[in-house]
Formats: sequence, structure tokens, C-alpha cells
Amino acid sequence: MPDTSLAHVLTPEGWELLNSLGPYLESESLKLNTDLRRAGHSPELVAAVLTQAKLRMKARAKFGPFAEHMLFTAPGLEQATRLNVAALHAQRFQQAGLDKVADLGCGIGADSLALATLDRQVTAVELDEITAAAATINLMPWPNAKVVQGDAEHFDVSGFDGVWMDPARRSTSSSGTRRIFDPEAFSPPLSFVERLADTGMPVGVKMGPGIPHESLPAGCEAQWVSVDGDVTEATLWFNALAREGVRRAALVISDGGAAELTSPVDYDPAAQDVETGPAEGFLYEPDGAVIRAGLVAETARALGGHLLDEQIAYIAAPEAMYSPFARGYRIDHVRPYNVRSLKAWVREEGIGVLDIKKRGMSVTPEELRRQLLSGGAKGPNKATLVLTRIGEERVAIVVEPLPSA
Repeated sequence: MPDTSLAHVLTPEGWELLNSLGPYLESESLKLNTDLRRAGHSPELVAAVLTQAKLRMKARAKFGPFAEHMLFTAPGLEQATRLNVAALHAQRFQQAGLDKVADLGCGIGADSLALATLDRQVTAVELDEITAAAATINLMPWPNAKVVQGDAEHFDVSGFDGVWMDPARRSTSSSGTRRIFDPEAFSPPLSFVERLADTGMPVGVKMGPGIPHESLPAGCEAQWVSVDGDVTEATLWFNALAREGVRRAALVISDGGAAELTSPVDYDPAAQDVETGPAEGFLYEPDGAVIRAGLVAETARALGGHLLDEQIAYIAAPEAMYSPFARGYRIDHVRPYNVRSLKAWVREEGIGVLDIKKRGMSVTPEELRRQLLSGGAKGPNKATLVLTRIGEERVAIVVEPLPSA
């Protein structure tokens, strides 16, 4: 279902009104709504403009100051690539010497914006009329970018040097959006990407980070990306856009910069060749991109450590080491997982702030925290608990975070 409310914003009155609004608090929205309607603006226009203003504020996390001059749909913003990651996509095309790029299924135009900023000649293709209009507005500052309303699967890419795709992975209805997990249900589907790549066309395609390894097409490079601990995507690169000798990669981006871990071979869970052992010394929690890329064993070996359980991504090692690919903790002690015992421990240690992490256990950290901190005055101390399973035993590991760098 298209976001028809954006049509009101695209009128001269709507555009002027939107750009006259500065940032405002959620608590001010009701008064602002009333004031704008009293000023003579229609209820439909006011609702559309305020919705767009909220989207602009939300979009700052992905687009920074660019968001103040852009237009969004809610699904388009949700799927849009963060600008710093889109810049990395664009660099692939630049480094491969691909000048004329088709962005098939461009959405609101985030990746086209990054490509155009690096002087690529971009044609952005979008099926939905309203979303295409938003992309047109967003790309107006770049004369080397144009938007075409059309079906990505039927767009003629002959004459282009490369193709970028960010297939729609959500269905939209009156009740909201729903995530789609089957790559063949994406728009365009993964099979379309493969057929295009089979022609030799350099192709990059953004997929959801949960894509299974068995669904990865042969001959592509798969790169999982995390930003500040949040795994944002798995990008598949084909032909001239794929790096030689890289089949899987985990790119970890944080305030401290970017670091990457790679492997030249397919992921084989039966061939990880890493030992398991006790929870002692230091505990390491691999970044989500490392886990998704199947590079936990490589991280464990680099740390000189072992897994606590072969099915769970927690690593123990004898030394404190900094790694951009795993968060480190000093292990204080290990205790059986027992709520009553843990509650007594919280009381005895005077703990008032409790950070709970878990893997391999069906425990809700927020609910457990409420249970452990209830029933009395909160203490002045802070603690971190790691809940996990070692074989059949459920344990609670008391840890202290190591400095991040």
C-alpha cells in the first residue's frame, strides 16, 4: 500500500509548510497540529507534514544533516542504507572503475545519493510513484543522477557498467509492515540477481543480515556489515565488484573506525576446528557481523581462546586482548543459573544497576532484571551477568567489561 500522504507534502503549500518547521518534541506535536489547522491548513496536509517532519528527525541517525532536506516514506526510511555504509557501497563501484550505474529499486534514493556524490552517472529506478517522487526530490542536488519510475526486473541495463540493488524485503498493508525472509519473495527476487550476474554484469545487492549461508549464490562475495554493534545488512558482490580471494567477510564499523575479517571459503559448520573449554580468564562476545559471517572460529583462534560451547558464540581466552571483532570481559566467577540464588547475590553485593547479556538460553533479560532487582532498596554497585549454556548446564557468569580500546 503506497504512502499517499506524501502527495500532500509534494504540493507547493505542503513543501513550504514542511520546510518552515524546525525540530520539535513529541510532546509539542498536538499543539503544533492545532496551531497549523487554526492557521487554515487542511487536516490532511497538517497530518502529512507532521508525519514527514517526524521522519526527518528519525532519519538523522542514518543521514545526518542531509535528512533536513530529504523526503521519506516510513518503509523507505526503515530499509534505507545508512549514509556511511552507502558510501562504502559507492566506493566499490568507484574502485572498480564503473561509471554508469543503475540502481534498481532505489527506494528513497540513499545509495543513489552516495553513488552520485562519488561522481557516478546514476539512473535510479523505482516502481512506486510516491517513493519515486521522494527519490527525485532527494537526488535533485546531483545533476548526474536521475530517477525513472518503472519495474526493476524489466529495466534495460544494457549500456550500464554496473548495477546496484536493494530489494524490498517488507510487505506493507494497512496494519503496517511485515518483514519477508524468503529471498525469492523479495522484489526483485534473488534469482533475478543471479540471472543478471550470470551475464557478467558487475552487481551489488543488499540483503537482510539473516540470509542463510546455504542461500548464497556461488561465485559471489558475501559481506556482513555491523554499525555500532547493530548488524545492518549482508551485501553480495558479483563479478568485477567482488574481491579476489574473499568469499565471506565481516565489516565492523564503530566510532573508532572500521575493521574487517575475511575468509576465502564457504562456511562449513562441521569444519570450524576450534576447541571448547571452561569459562575462565577472559570472556569475549563476537560482534554480530562476525557471527553471521561464520567467522567465530577465526576470531577465537586470533584471541588464543576456545568456545564455551560449540553451538554458542562465546569465547574464553587466558589473556586480555583488544579486538574490534569481539567485546571483552574479565571473568569474576561462574555460578549455576538459579533465580533465587542470583537474587540473593544481588542483595548481598548491593547491586542497583545490572547489565544482562545472554546467548543460548530462553531468558528475557529485562524480565530477569526486574525480578533480581525487586523487593528492596537498590544498592550502589553495578554488575554485568552473562547467561549461557555450557553443554546441558545453564550458567550465570559474572564479568567486568574490559576497556573498549
